[in-house]
Amino acid sequence: MTAIAALIFAAIVLSGLLNIYLDRRQAAAVLAHRGSVPAAFASTVTLEEHQRAADYTVARTRLSAIETIYDTGLALLWLGFLLRPLFDFVAAHVPAGLTRSVATMVLVAALSYLLTLPFAIYKTFKLEAKFGFNRTTAATFALDQVKAAALQLALGVPLLYGLFALLRALPNLWWIFAWIGLMAIMVAMIVIYPAFIAPLFNKFTPMADGPMKSGIEALLRKCGFESNGLFIMDASKRSAHGNAYFTGFGKAKRIVFFDTLLEKHTGDEILSVLAHELGHYKFGHVIQKIGESAALALVVFAVLHWAFAAGTLPAAFHLPNDPSLVLMIVMTAIGPFASLFAPVTNYLSRRAEFQADAFAKSMTGAAPMISALTKLTRDNLATLTPDWLYTLFNYSHPPVPERIAHLQS
Repeated sequence: MTAIAALIFAAIVLSGLLNIYLDRRQAAAVLAHRGSVPAAFASTVTLEEHQRAADYTVARTRLSAIETIYDTGLALLWLGFLLRPLFDFVAAHVPAGLTRSVATMVLVAALSYLLTLPFAIYKTFKLEAKFGFNRTTAATFALDQVKAAALQLALGVPLLYGLFALLRALPNLWWIFAWIGLMAIMVAMIVIYPAFIAPLFNKFTPMADGPMKSGIEALLRKCGFESNGLFIMDASKRSAHGNAYFTGFGKAKRIVFFDTLLEKHTGDEILSVLAHELGHYKFGHVIQKIGESAALALVVFAVLHWAFAAGTLPAAFHLPNDPSLVLMIVMTAIGPFASLFAPVTNYLSRRAEFQADAFAKSMTGAAPMISALTKLTRDNLATLTPDWLYTLFNYSHPPVPERIAHLQS
């Protein structure tokens, strides 16, 4: 085994061990506080609700640990044993060239999907159903999987052909052009997704005229926000979880409310949730996220450029020097290394959430936002007592107790 292969295998194993350790810490912290509601929530969350949230969190965390063990073993198997016979199978049926590389990528993606599908089925129909969240039927779930696979093929195959063709035509500069192209596609998808892709999975109904719509439009004017409409999404078709978001650029911006959110919250609470989302817009958090993604993508493409130029990475795993195999090795290896930077990206995300909360407080007052956060926590069975180290690596949003403390300060 070469040094670089040993390093990648070690990174995969250590990343898996870290995630399992964090999951165990989270479960232990939640179980340690299961017997009593935190004092700040004693009047708004019952002991039974707190205990159900603890049980839900522990169940999800334990499943996550099992999934991590499975995924870690699968990554090691792919690199050590499975890629070579799979590539040989494709090579026996597809002539050398771009199509062989694309076919290899598609086949690996399809097999990886099938190997991890049981976890998605268990989460949806066992874990989420046990705690009263799942509303998805088997037919809807299957249709969603078919639609998602069709979209991935329709978008992914042309992109793979373009990537491998660019690599062949511009061996020294391909990664710069590929990065520019990816950024253009990301920006375009922000506009395309709400109008053409999201409606393939959910129904979006314009919000009816009435006091709620009038209050929202008044808040939008107060915030100086222009939108292309207010929509209600039939989230209850699949889950009982509630949320709201806005998407798009310029005059194409849309504001979307889950019907499950509107069912359980007062008008003032809904306005505070919307004000929070508008805070992200006011502080330019969408642009910041695009900037962070652009920086990360540039690093990934630089690593890929080195890997393709060196021409020795597949040999470290006793594999042929095909672009598809180089790409899969890098993408398998980069995840464990990237997980080490999760605390940094999560810190930036949590800072943005605090800023958006502060904006909501300035627009609608602290009380409605505190009430909305408490309800969302209670209804979604989010734990009030997470482990601090687990939070550092896994929470893109601050824990609700911290958010409420900031709103009260």
